[in-house]
Amino acid sequence: MNSDAANSRLIDAPRALSLAREALDIEAAALGAMSARLNGAFTAVVQRILQLPGRVVVMGMGKSGHVGRKVAATLASTGTPSFFVHPAEASHGDLGMLTQDDLVLALSNSGETDELTGVLPAIKRMGVPLVAVTGGLQSTLAKHADWVLDTHVDKEACPLNLAPTASTTAQLAMGDALAVALLDARGFGAEDFARSHPGGALGRRLLTHVRDVMRRGVDVPQVVQDVSSVDLMREMSAKGLGCSAVVNASGELVGIFTDGDLRRCVEAGVDLRSRSAQDVMHARPLTIKPDLLAVAAARMMEEHGITAVLVADDNQLLQGVVHIRDLMRAKVI
Repeated sequence: MNSDAANSRLIDAPRALSLAREALDIEAAALGAMSARLNGAFTAVVQRILQLPGRVVVMGMGKSGHVGRKVAATLASTGTPSFFVHPAEASHGDLGMLTQDDLVLALSNSGETDELTGVLPAIKRMGVPLVAVTGGLQSTLAKHADWVLDTHVDKEACPLNLAPTASTTAQLAMGDALAVALLDARGFGAEDFARSHPGGALGRRLLTHVRDVMRRGVDVPQVVQDVSSVDLMREMSAKGLGCSAVVNASGELVGIFTDGDLRRCVEAGVDLRSRSAQDVMHARPLTIKPDLLAVAAARMMEEHGITAVLVADDNQLLQGVVHIRDLMRAKVI
């Protein structure tokens, strides 16, 4: 192929779209057929991994190796301790990473990959359970395995039927299927997932609570209900959140006064100098508990068109306030 000519050639757009759709159809059909073939071997593998005292050690060469790394990462992030070992490196010392408490998940479309089949006898001598993820049901890998997960595909999506495409998609999907079944069996929830993803946006959304971002103590705008509305507005201005909580002598929340309430009083001609905080406040304000996720405060603000939410406990004692800027600073939104 002349690379210069290829680089300057305009693509045949209809043909490109046709090939793309055909590739997706082939891969979708392969996954559908694989789903229909799932049997007791799959559930047996899930049960064995669930009871495993060690880790799932994933192996694979070439494209299967790339898929294997992703499968190991998915398992590890969903509650199943797992890591990837390169088969070629395994035969030169890395097999020492394997223990009798572990299980090997070996990926190979043909089941005859030399680097992988070369370490199978050593794995079996160690007494380590072996799961084959392969399309070669009569292959060397399948014959050594305790369980075989069938990822056979009739053909690759590649027009030449050479490049691993449908076969690697099948391997990847089988790995995802295992991870999903295992996380459900473990009762693995959203907070568990967040604990293994603390650095990302998802982790922040699932691990950050209102108590982590709320303002406390002297940073909370608040007045006692019998103070003058002038003192109330001074407190609002000093704290700069556009609102102030109103509490009784026991510290229980009884109301809120906001910039919006101030505008409405002015428009109605209310003489604020003669009114107390209790006279002008908005009773029964929206509140949130400190142990709820901060994202719940964000949803509350969005639903009600407000920029701050007061934080109160079960007895309506004022605990703090969370402002939209606090949520943005914590990267919750």
